[in-house]
Amino acid sequence: MTEKKTAIITGASSGIGQATAKELAEKGYHVMLAARREERLAELKKEIEAEGGSADYKVTDVTSAEEMKQLAQAALDKTGRIDVFVNNAGLMPLSFMNKLKIDEWDKMVDVNIKGVLYGIAAVLPIMERQKSGHILNVSSVAGHQVSKGSAVYSGTKYAVRAISDGLRQEIDPSHEIRVTIVSPGAVETELTHTITDEDVLDSFKSMSMEMLQAKDIANAIAYAVEQPAHVDVNEILIRPRQQP
Repeated sequence: MTEKKTAIITGASSGIGQATAKELAEKGYHVMLAARREERLAELKKEIEAEGGSADYKVTDVTSAEEMKQLAQAALDKTGRIDVFVNNAGLMPLSFMNKLKIDEWDKMVDVNIKGVLYGIAAVLPIMERQKSGHILNVSSVAGHQVSKGSAVYSGTKYAVRAISDGLRQEIDPSHEIRVTIVSPGAVETELTHTITDEDVLDSFKSMSMEMLQAKDIANAIAYAVEQPAHVDVNEILIRPRQQP
């Protein structure tokens, strides 16, 4: 067991999670990669190690409180501490309410809200024992404003912001535990692949702007993480310059 700084990233198999894992590994963190797609995690681990970084992975379903607890324990067993936890896993199957896509609503609530809560539950007791740590919860611009087709998704992302700010206020001020909300705008990731509502997909075709890249969000996360211990970056709202 080493005392190397450790970061856990959920949703690490693609997009923002993958980019964040690479960014933090470059900065010297041992990164624990979590997602459901093992082949993606194994490939990312190899990429990070080929660049001189340190990584492990654990196949994890964020909708299982027990699996999230096991993930935290695996990281703890490896390095003896958890310094950063990035609650990044999320789904975005946007749809109009009258399409009644109840199964998709349920999945968003399970992953986007319960997954965040289960992540907090898994690492907060450890960070309280350490009296240090950093929890970063990924919300969205949709957690600041609602648009047509985003009602349920926005609801989950508003919830992430409320949960995060409530947690921040409850932290013992004598502990060096920080909480950051990261709210990205339009990012070029696989998130839109879960949209099944053709009317919503049609609206995306009319968009003409330079999207953010996953690395742009990873850079923002790294900025918050790298601040001195007395600096608590509460929220980062980041969108493409051309996004309304």
